[in-house]
Amino acid sequence: MQKNILITGAAGYVGSLLGTRLAADFNVVGTDIRRRDDLPFAVQEMDVRDSAIQALMEREEITHVVHLASVLDASGDRARDYDIDVNGTRNVLISAVRAGVSHITVTSSGAAYGYYPDNPDWIDEQDALRGNPEFPYSDHKRQIETMLAEFRQEYPQLKQLIFRPGTILGAHTRNLITHLFAKKRLLAIKGSDSPFVFIWDGDVIRAMELGIREDAAGIYNMAGDGALTIHQIADILGKPVLTLSPGLIRSVLWLGKHLGIGRYGPEQVNFLRYRPVLSNRRLKEEFGYLPEKSSEQTFRYYVEHARARGDV
Repeated sequence: MQKNILITGAAGYVGSLLGTRLAADFNVVGTDIRRRDDLPFAVQEMDVRDSAIQALMEREEITHVVHLASVLDASGDRARDYDIDVNGTRNVLISAVRAGVSHITVTSSGAAYGYYPDNPDWIDEQDALRGNPEFPYSDHKRQIETMLAEFRQEYPQLKQLIFRPGTILGAHTRNLITHLFAKKRLLAIKGSDSPFVFIWDGDVIRAMELGIREDAAGIYNMAGDGALTIHQIADILGKPVLTLSPGLIRSVLWLGKHLGIGRYGPEQVNFLRYRPVLSNRRLKEEFGYLPEKSSEQTFRYYVEHARARGDV
């Protein structure tokens, strides 16, 4: 079957890399809220909440959708972010069903599992999704996955491939997480290793491409082998670690938020303290993709390029 692929969020980091790779073999079109004219495929300026996305799917005879569009950094307007994340995803799903699309790939997140003290040491895809209500990104990903499960029951003709990535890093990554690594010293919370699992952006793109080529369905964590604690990350960066008690950090964050000089509130402590650590067993054994880089190799690769730019 001829594959015609629509990518939402196509102007973004992962979307532009994936679209560029797929455009070598397939007809690829993209949508985003901003234009990009430097890519080897067309990106139309369109919000994922726009009903016109169905007409686009029909006009381009889209067979496969890759839904990447998401609010990565909370805007402070929770209703707006919810509307884009959750209602926008609903619009894409309904449009895909009505347009006769056969396959959709959705990037969820490891954040959908939530940040809780009783998280398993290694989280499996069968573990509960408990995205924290206090973290919009985490909460919205959980709600989106609930919606996806409902669509699987009601519209089985639309195959779903869902990925839950850990922290994605590559040669050119710049995001909220990498801002933590750019600081002069890293923050650790007393009593917590704050482990990170990383996935190389090249592995993300290759796994998605494999899923599209094989029309695969299922739900898979995305992570390289192993994890790195905050102290191991600091050693690689050659930076000191400032270790503080959870209570002290909460007090400082509360005061900063109360005075209007801080962006995050005391709930952020759990984000730093109880990071979900993703098992990649099913990605390797069931989906059939072996990540080229481990979590440590991914981080070292990022650091090498970030140092060359002066970012860390």
